[in-house]
Amino acid sequence: MDRKKAQADLKVLQKLYPHPHHYLEFRNPYELMMATILSAQTPDKTVNSVTPGLFKKFPTPEKLSRADLPEIEDSIRKVNFYRTKARAIQGAARLIGERYQGKVPDRMEDLLEFPGIARKTANVILQQGFNQVEGIVVDTHVIRVAFRLGWTVNKDPEKIETDLMQLLEHKDWQWLQFYLKSFGSVLCRAPKPKCPECPLNPTCPSALKN
Repeated sequence: MDRKKAQADLKVLQKLYPHPHHYLEFRNPYELMMATILSAQTPDKTVNSVTPGLFKKFPTPEKLSRADLPEIEDSIRKVNFYRTKARAIQGAARLIGERYQGKVPDRMEDLLEFPGIARKTANVILQQGFNQVEGIVVDTHVIRVAFRLGWTVNKDPEKIETDLMQLLEHKDWQWLQFYLKSFGSVLCRAPKPKCPECPLNPTCPSALKN
């Protein structure tokens, strides 16, 4: 893995996508946590289509924790695995009230105790909800693009996160997912990347093989 190459690649992506933002819509850490749980294996657009109605019905963790499960399921029916996720977001809402005085915690070790929360999700909540950057969000786009660009030889998300943290400066960790997700959605797509149109083609080991 070449640290200088990775940083040069990232600079190209930053110019290509100059306005980083989070793909999920939220107004506070509570909404971010619930939206992030719902986003697993579900397109962000689908999540954004159901969360306004969900948060209108249940604007606080307390109200969500006391709701009838079928009512929650009905509010998120468009997302994949909505029944499982309904139990997860209600369980998370209850834990917020029982253990954290109605507020989403801002520590990695606390977030990992919540149903539906893994390290990727916890990184999202810390970065976008509290502006705390402890690691890098590794989703399917990050896994695919980082591997193709030669930034990692691993497929395990936690090992990939470690590789990327070693390659890139801390100031670039927070929005790395945005750049790789944007790039992965438009150019470095699965299963067929648009290599002839890609500005990273000259130095990309995967493009050269093609």
